[in-house]
Amino acid sequence: MPSQQKAALITGANKGIGFEVARQLGKAGFTILLGARNLALGEKAAAILRAEQLDARALELDLTRPETIAAAAASIGPLDVLVNNAGIADPADGPPTTTHIDALERTLRTNFIGAVLVTQAMLPMLRKSPSARIVNVSSGLGSLTLNGDLNWQHVGVKYLAYSASKAALNMFTVQLAYELRDTNIKVNSADPGYTKTDLNHNSGTQTVEQGAAETIRLALLPDDAPSGTFSANEGPNPW
Repeated sequence: MPSQQKAALITGANKGIGFEVARQLGKAGFTILLGARNLALGEKAAAILRAEQLDARALELDLTRPETIAAAAASIGPLDVLVNNAGIADPADGPPTTTHIDALERTLRTNFIGAVLVTQAMLPMLRKSPSARIVNVSSGLGSLTLNGDLNWQHVGVKYLAYSASKAALNMFTVQLAYELRDTNIKVNSADPGYTKTDLNHNSGTQTVEQGAAETIRLALLPDDAPSGTFSANEGPNPW
């Protein structure tokens, strides 16, 4: 890739919010690296973006297979933006008394541990950027404050595995932002809102364009912007 062009890696980018984030960052002038668990689907998504005159290529990136993360890291050069977007919702998930332990393990492995592994692998490349950004795609369901607010519109939505994975991802954001506080890297969490995607069987109330907006904003933050925040389109979210 051209050394003068910025590069962005988005995990889970072959569809949904990840694909829209990739498209918009491509329009902003980035070389787009689409991480996809299924490389064939990633290649198909990259071809769509190339047809829109965007500089895009696919990478096999399965967050539950560390060897794909290592191979992806070895195949790219300097990196300016990392969007940890890939995530799952397990059908065996549910409230604390009924969620299946296997669902808890699978969800945490992908949504949290996978994001940590990808970030650790990509940090050497991000450190080479004069102004790098890491955006962790979280959820309002990961907010402890909102989960305990009986007046919150989604208070009845209790999926322990998914919510715990996003709460853990928020902790990762806070601690990583602190650790990197004296570097050129900003780390923030984005809450996309209830967006119509395959994750919720397209039951969401927002379009993918709306769901991608806050992640894109955080990926393009100016150098004087804060790090270690959690926000949605409407503004800051409570932890």
